Amino acid sequence: MTIIPSKNKTLVPIIIIAGLFFIFGFVTWINGALIPFMKTINELTDAESYLVASASYISFVVMALPASSIINKIGYKKGMSLGLIIMAIGALVFIPAANARTYWMFLAAIFIQGAGMTLLQTASNPYITILGHLESAAKRIAIMGIANKVAGALGSVIFGAILLAGIDEIKDKLLKVGATEKASLLDTMADSVVAPYIAMSVALFVLGVLIRKAPLPNVAATPIEEHTSAQKTKTSIFQFPHLWLGVLALFVYVGVEVVAGDTIIAYGISLDIPVEQAKFFTLFTLMAMVATYALGVVLIPKYISQALALKASAVLGIVFSFCIVFTTGFTSVLCVAALGIANALVWPAIWPLALTGLGKFTKTASAFLIMAISGGAIIPPLYGALVDQQKERLLMDGVNEISAMAEAASFGYWILIPCYLIICYYAFWGHKVGLTSVTS
Repeated sequence: MTIIPSKNKTLVPIIIIAGLFFIFGFVTWINGALIPFMKTINELTDAESYLVASASYISFVVMALPASSIINKIGYKKGMSLGLIIMAIGALVFIPAANARTYWMFLAAIFIQGAGMTLLQTASNPYITILGHLESAAKRIAIMGIANKVAGALGSVIFGAILLAGIDEIKDKLLKVGATEKASLLDTMADSVVAPYIAMSVALFVLGVLIRKAPLPNVAATPIEEHTSAQKTKTSIFQFPHLWLGVLALFVYVGVEVVAGDTIIAYGISLDIPVEQAKFFTLFTLMAMVATYALGVVLIPKYISQALALKASAVLGIVFSFCIVFTTGFTSVLCVAALGIANALVWPAIWPLALTGLGKFTKTASAFLIMAISGGAIIPPLYGALVDQQKERLLMDGVNEISAMAEAASFGYWILIPCYLIICYYAFWGHKVGLTSVTS
């Protein structure tokens, strides 16, 4: 049987978990500001700069299964606490990284924070999914998404203001000064991360301690036999094809979500939009997601099913992706931001669909779904590589550098199309594979 707390008893846990989603939303979405910042202080190519996203998201591959094992041993609440403390340690590593202005140290710090977020997400996502009836899980996850993306919007604005302040003037100076003065300018710029990351570390440590005393009830998931008598008892997680297709769909989804949020500032800059304006562009994407999450809270499951929300999201993603590459200037930027509308309900819909009937395999399945977050490590650098290659081709054809950069940055968004097609397949057919008796 599913152990589901009453509605009155779930309110406080939902608020607490929403707070956790706020935290890793804040930490995750500052990458949009970190990417152009790191590109400047470490003099990187586009492909190299997007390793900022890779360092964060690749940790979900490395740490997801260990995180699942840890949670099985110590439980959801202690797992969340440990995740916050690991994130705090990662924030502290930014200090020596800034002092040395060494790119691999920055990446190490981001990876450690990602490891903490892996543990936090491996605990919190399945917890909120099964903290109530499964058919309303997308609604609860949409609430988590609102907390996550509001935090992301705040993080992108705050860190954009701190890290990107005066970056245009610094870039101009770097072209004119000698090696010694250039190094001094870059060192000063690198030091701007120290104070905010000290503050972040202290806050994460305190929250890590407080979460241990939080009133979070124990919950368990429904086994597959309760969904359909036609299903035989499952003995292996590999007997759930709908789960593995869900992992693939989440993999490409996280990739396109990261591309939409983390490239939009750099894309605006490539279109010769001033940094003072472009630094707010991640906010556009995240606010589009928040508005759509709010719709999801109202509409799911009373008016539309989780599967229908996923279908609409996939189709919109394809449409907006074509709009990006076939429009120009600020209109194209707005189309990137509009991907927030397409992306918002994908994560909330895939989780309950993929975890349907997993029962005793839920925690392990959740670890594999968390591993799918590694799509954010793979797809953004592929976008960057496409941009670099297309820019080289255009320069060889005699196109001037400013125009070549703008065209190449737009061309890179072609990578979104196959990703949304995979999500579309899962929305229409993939989530039902192996669960013929389960309606959605």
